[in-house]
Amino acid sequence: MTRKLALQAFAVVAVVALFYFLPVGAARFDNAVLEALHLTRDYAREHVLLCLVPAFLIAGAISVFISQGAMMRYLGAQAPKALAYAVASVSGSVLAVCSCTVLPLFAGIYRMGAGLGPATAFLYAGPAVNVLAIVLTARVLGPEFGLARAVGAVTFSVVIGLAMHLLFRHEEQDKIAMQIPRAESPRPLWQNAAMLAAMVGVLVFANWAPPRDDGSLWQVVYAAKWWLAGGFAALLGVCASMFLGVRWWKLALTAVAVAVVAILLPGVPEAGFSLGVAGLVLASLTSRREESREWMRSTWEYVLLILPLLLGGVLVAGLLLGRPGHEGLIPSRWVAMMVGGNGLGANLFASVAGALMYFATLTEIPILQGLLGGGMGKGPALALLLAGPALSLPNMLVIRSVLGIRKTMAFVLLVVSMATLSGMLFGWIVN
Repeated sequence: MTRKLALQAFAVVAVVALFYFLPVGAARFDNAVLEALHLTRDYAREHVLLCLVPAFLIAGAISVFISQGAMMRYLGAQAPKALAYAVASVSGSVLAVCSCTVLPLFAGIYRMGAGLGPATAFLYAGPAVNVLAIVLTARVLGPEFGLARAVGAVTFSVVIGLAMHLLFRHEEQDKIAMQIPRAESPRPLWQNAAMLAAMVGVLVFANWAPPRDDGSLWQVVYAAKWWLAGGFAALLGVCASMFLGVRWWKLALTAVAVAVVAILLPGVPEAGFSLGVAGLVLASLTSRREESREWMRSTWEYVLLILPLLLGGVLVAGLLLGRPGHEGLIPSRWVAMMVGGNGLGANLFASVAGALMYFATLTEIPILQGLLGGGMGKGPALALLLAGPALSLPNMLVIRSVLGIRKTMAFVLLVVSMATLSGMLFGWIVN
């Protein structure tokens, strides 16, 4: 009791002292607070609706619709290694999401019985094995960067997954022994696959980034992105009606309302998107089948688990490091000074800085372009490219809530150390 009271007293004194000495009025602190709020606002505007909401729905669907047996067959700890890691890395390359959007999907497959190795391979591959990002890296920073990023990202996803499996293999065996097999899904695999494919299509095309070249295939897809996303949304509605018993007329009313909003507000596609999500949620919650209602409840559990940690982490990251092109508490010139050359210190610092910063999809490329122009070494640049998109402070907070502190620390240390060594090797080769 005495120890508990002492800890409580220390916590109270520490909080009071923190606010007492808070440097309010100092230009750098005030600017850092504004940057934190700006970054969190930008994240909420650009990523929560279009990225996280579909990801939460996919995670909820995985938990409810995919049988544990199927998950363990393809991604379980005892699944064939070649199959498990191939599925994990390919899934990540198809999704092409940022380090935060991949988290609900990672939590969903891990909780459904995926092995720690394949799950962490998927966790890394989701944001890192991004075909568009690799192509843009080669185009902007040079073909050597694009090739090194592609080889490094795929290699990292497999090596990190295998290392996590080996480090915690005894805990994995205990997890397998304690798992109670769940009943197989009442639907054929192709029906579950169709629903998940529809949701993945909405996620991918709603977030399709604009390319730099007007004549490329990416530009053609970008011009039709909302038509493609709408097509996959319509497919999801058909699947929900046919396979989950959601009333077709509710989904039809939602589709009409979305079309009307799209016509009235052609420059605000988020309005129709929000209305479509709201209609799907309400129709599923009032469905005559328990399974569709369970889908929404499972989705809501992931929202409560992940979203507060993400927003809090983004706020802290903005306070410390600011937004791209803006400074937080840590001056950007300190970062630039530490990443020159190709030594161990420069590569390690670049890896750690990349692991703490939050990068929205593709934003790391113009940031690195500026740093390289300011004297950053090519080795540290690759180290940041390999560590940054896959990790961030908000990302780490959520991973800890899913895996625990020991596994999270192991994952982060593996990413940082491999990025550091890869940066040193790349710097030695190109120089």
